[in-house]
Amino acid sequence: MKNKSSVLKAALLTACIGFVSTNAFCAGTVTGTVDATAPKYKKDTVVYIKVPGPVKAGKGSVDQKNLVFVPHVLAVPTGSSVDFKNSDKVNHNIFSADACNKFNLGTYNPGQSKAIVFGKPCVVNLLCNVHSEMSGFVVAVDSNYMAVTGADGKFTISGVPAGTYQVGVWNEKLKAPATTVTVKDGQTSTVAIALAK
Repeated sequence: MKNKSSVLKAALLTACIGFVSTNAFCAGTVTGTVDATAPKYKKDTVVYIKVPGPVKAGKGSVDQKNLVFVPHVLAVPTGSSVDFKNSDKVNHNIFSADACNKFNLGTYNPGQSKAIVFGKPCVVNLLCNVHSEMSGFVVAVDSNYMAVTGADGKFTISGVPAGTYQVGVWNEKLKAPATTVTVKDGQTSTVAIALAK
């Protein structure tokens, strides 16, 4: 009986190891830091990995709180639908004058939400007709592997297939030099990005 139990345990362990090796380690992680001479520009930088192949659309959300777009920068894969909520106690009117995705959601009341699809790569500057001081961005990219940096400029992108790829970078004020990254199964690759004018 003990022998059968031992054989069964060994078989289960082998199957488990096989499962882990074929699934958990079939992709890598890209981490890094975005640096800028002015520290305030480290935040809200979009970093994405240009992996060839079809892009899976998703869903995103931008809220309006205290007359501010939250988040200030949202990154989504192309084809994604983005909900624009109004959590303020006043009316808002979100619009975009950018040719790649021009729209006007009209004025809508507190508690309401309206959606827009971002069908192609595009950087959209969000504005409000009612409150001219409001500004935000939706960055739609042909990738499912992206991140938006925090105040420290750091980012992590998980689940990236093994390979060598170009790294895309968008920042509201600055630009980045051409950068590539090599991703290996089950490993973490590090990228340093220096922003400049």
